Amino acid sequence: MNASSPLNYDADVIIVGAGPIGLTSACALAHHGVKFRIFEERHDIRPHSRANNLWARPQELLDSIGLRDALAEKSYRITKVNTLLNGQPIDPVDLADVASPFGEVLYSGQDVIETILSEQIEAKGGRVERGRKLVGFTQDGEGVTVRIAAVETEGEEERLGPVEELRCRYLIGADGGDSLVRQELGLDFEPEKLPNRMNRQVDAKLSWRRAEAFDQLWFFYYPKGFCGVLPVWGGYHRLFFLADDEGIPDRDPTLEEMQAIAREVTEDETLTLSDPIWLTHSRFQHGTADHYAKHRVFLVGDAGHRTLPIGGQGMNSGLHDAIGLGWRLAMVLNGKAQPLVLSSYDPERGGEHRGLDARQRQGFHNSVYRGAIKDTAIGVAAKLMPSIGTLLQGTDDLQQLDVGYPESPLNEDHLGGLREWLNRRAPHCGARAPDADVVAGDGVRTTLFRHLYNPDGFSWGWSLLAFDGRRQDALPELRAAIAEAGGWDFVRPRLILSAAVPEAGDALALSDLDGTAHATYGIGATSALILVRPDGHIAFRGPADKPQHLRAYCERMFGPVG
Repeated sequence: MNASSPLNYDADVIIVGAGPIGLTSACALAHHGVKFRIFEERHDIRPHSRANNLWARPQELLDSIGLRDALAEKSYRITKVNTLLNGQPIDPVDLADVASPFGEVLYSGQDVIETILSEQIEAKGGRVERGRKLVGFTQDGEGVTVRIAAVETEGEEERLGPVEELRCRYLIGADGGDSLVRQELGLDFEPEKLPNRMNRQVDAKLSWRRAEAFDQLWFFYYPKGFCGVLPVWGGYHRLFFLADDEGIPDRDPTLEEMQAIAREVTEDETLTLSDPIWLTHSRFQHGTADHYAKHRVFLVGDAGHRTLPIGGQGMNSGLHDAIGLGWRLAMVLNGKAQPLVLSSYDPERGGEHRGLDARQRQGFHNSVYRGAIKDTAIGVAAKLMPSIGTLLQGTDDLQQLDVGYPESPLNEDHLGGLREWLNRRAPHCGARAPDADVVAGDGVRTTLFRHLYNPDGFSWGWSLLAFDGRRQDALPELRAAIAEAGGWDFVRPRLILSAAVPEAGDALALSDLDGTAHATYGIGATSALILVRPDGHIAFRGPADKPQHLRAYCERMFGPVG
């Protein structure tokens, strides 16, 4: 099933940039059997941790391409967020109390993440080509010509060596906030700068009177700003202070300065910082490109946006990009998808990034640009809203489980009526397909997630969930509907049976006698079909007694059966 490249192509896909999102893009393409090359101008992985957390939804996506467990092995598992507003504790947030198998948030370090992902690429037969820098590219109707130069560095000085021209079908820009790919596409933007505020940060060993276990986060809202205490892999903690910059020198802080402000903010005079591995400072700017794709060139992660440090959403949002683009490219390169499938990447991910930018800006103002009036209002809200600790971060969906694409061009919905209107909690097209407990044919308890992702083990398979609607006589209807999609072998059917009894020769059947999966998906007394994309989002919904809708959808997305 490997995608084949003509002799005049050096790779099907070239990736520029080997940060976490570029590396994940490479891993996703390798998972789908796509030939790629990935270039990075840095000769070595940066030693500092930088981005360091993985929320539940990105973990689900990483798990879908076989990466999550390797990253989890070198991560702390966070279950609780503690929040204090001007010294007063707010009800803690139980992060793991979400409908996901990966509710525990993973905290590691960007250097660790990059190392693990690089090893995963090598295990799949690829490699990161370091010391190679993009200097330009041109695209045409058949592909992209990419110019790559060797890079030599001596101290801060950079010298470019010979330039090599390479040819690919598609180019992915994963080259960070100053992305040359974005600039060359004419998609650069002037970021909005937020005045009079600075971030000072240290990664160091921490001793204080609170728990030193690496399973919690602390956020302190104090009169001049906002502080976070987070674990970093290797027995360290990160302390950052987003605050009014009045009287603060515009330079990296000293360890003594960080310890002094930490003692003041946490109200713990015993707090001690030692063995620092990173002291830094920064100011704030944010913005998003108008588009995330132009013809055969795509942006992922920071190449398309500048995010604010609120809620740890930046790297996590980029993981959606990398994995969502990977299966699209694999399908198109293998001739299994119409152009619409690939062109849907831009409106989906670009729209989500613009929405995230607006939420983060609000969260930043809630956290950092505060005063006595706003603090009073927040204090009152804290007594009424148990999720106030996450709302202060700009969203009550830190875990990113609500990320969806209700306006996606890939959506098609034929379910409706009064029950649909009343049951607004049922997941609709574009939403993440939820998990649910079911029972396999051998009587062993399992979950839908085990049968949604990678239905054929390694590729871009789509899962067709065929619900019997709690009807014993529904199987003939479901068999006929499944047959309508039988010409596309990557559409893998799963019977979800609450009343009907499968027979030999039927598609894989999962028992739902208690109706848990039916209720989760809002399926009542009517048999129904739900088609789930490779990234776990619902694409199509329709009644099983009108299978022609499903066939027409498959033809529109995948092309006629050949």
